[in-house]
Amino acid sequence: MGVAQSEDVARDVAAINRIKAVPTILRVLSETTGLRYVTIARVTSSSWTACAVLDRVDFGLGAGDELDVTTTLCSEVRDGLAPIVIDKASEDPRYSGHRTPKMYGFESYIAVPIFRSSGQYFGNLCGLDPRPARLSDAKTVAMVTLFAELISVQLDAEEEHAERQIALLDERETAELREQFIAVLGHDLRNPLSAISFGAEALRRMPIDATALSIVERMQRSCRRISRLVEDVLDFARGRLGGSIPLETRPVGDLERDLQHVVNELRATHPDRVLACEIAVGGKVMCDPYRVAQLFSNLLSNAFAHGAADGPVQAAVRTRDGSLVISVTNQGPPIPAEKMGLLFQPYTRLSASGARGGLGLGLYIAATIARSHGGTIDVTSSAAAGTTFTCTLPIVQS
Repeated sequence: MGVAQSEDVARDVAAINRIKAVPTILRVLSETTGLRYVTIARVTSSSWTACAVLDRVDFGLGAGDELDVTTTLCSEVRDGLAPIVIDKASEDPRYSGHRTPKMYGFESYIAVPIFRSSGQYFGNLCGLDPRPARLSDAKTVAMVTLFAELISVQLDAEEEHAERQIALLDERETAELREQFIAVLGHDLRNPLSAISFGAEALRRMPIDATALSIVERMQRSCRRISRLVEDVLDFARGRLGGSIPLETRPVGDLERDLQHVVNELRATHPDRVLACEIAVGGKVMCDPYRVAQLFSNLLSNAFAHGAADGPVQAAVRTRDGSLVISVTNQGPPIPAEKMGLLFQPYTRLSASGARGGLGLGLYIAATIARSHGGTIDVTSSAAAGTTFTCTLPIVQS
C-alpha cells in the first residue's frame, strides 16, 4: 500500500462513495465482461487509490487502499489519456513481458479514463481477472467508456449537491447571525440609548445655567442622531438579510399630519435651507404610516445632503390613480450616469457631505420600504431640472 491519502484524493474517494449508482455500475460491468475485480481508481502523478471496489476473486484491494502508481497500467492510461484493453496478457504482443500483469496475476484487463466535465483527468474505470476475457471488441469498450462518462456526470452532480448543502448551511448561519445582530442593536444599544435620552430630557427641565443647557441639548441631538443610525442599521439588517422591512399596514386618515411633521423637523434641522412642500392626501389610505414617513424623511435628508446649498428643495405628496406619489427634487450638479445604478445600494455616498451625515443607507432603506409596500422608486437627474426621486406606492384610498 502507498502513503497516506492527500485531502483532495480523500475527498474524491468520499464523493465516489456517495454516488448511489456506483455499486450498480460495477456489478453490471462485472457481469457483462466476466471480470471479477472491477474498481474506480483515483489516479494522480504520484498515487493510485481505489475509490469503490467489486471483488469476486479476493484480489485483496478494497475501497480507500492504495498502490504504487508506477507499478500499475493506470499510470500509462493517465499519461496517454486513452484506454488500455488486454484480452490475454500472456499472449499480448505488448504486455506479455510487462511486469504489471505478472506482479498482480491477471490475464484480462481494461482501464478507461474518467474525465470531469471541465476536461480534467480524474482516474480510471478498471477491471481485471486471472482468466482471459474477450474485452477488445468495440461494443465492450464503448460500454465501459459510457460507464466512465456516467461516473463523471454523477461526480458533477455530487459536487453541485455538496455546494448547495454548504450554501444552505451558510444561509442558516447567516440567519442566526442576523437574528443575533438585530437583537444586539434592538436591545443592547437602543435601551441604554433611551436611558441617556430620558436622562438628558430630565436635566433639561431642571433649573440649570445656559452653558449646562447647551451641553444637554447637544447630548439630545447626538442621541437622536445615534438613534437614527441604529434604526438605519436595523432596517438594513432586516431588508438586506431578511428580504423585506416588516410593515404594520392599517387604514390611515392622518397621513398628511405625519408627513407634515417630517417637513417641520427637517426645516428645523436645516434653518438656512428652503424647503417648498405640497402635501395633499385626502381620505384614508392603507399603509404603514411610520414607514412612509421614514421614506419621505430619507428622501428629504438625501436632497439636503447632496443638493446645492443655495438651491431649494421641492417636495410633493399626492394621490393619483389609487397610488400615493411622493417626489423630492433638489438642485445641483447632475448625478453621473455611471453612478445612477448605485444609488439604491447600501453604503453608497456620492459626496463628502454624505459621508459625515450617515452610513449611506438612506436611499437603500427608502427603496426597501417602497418594495415592501409593493411600490417603486425612480430617479432622474439633469443640469436643467435638478435631481428628482419619485416614489409610487399602490395604496388603495377610501
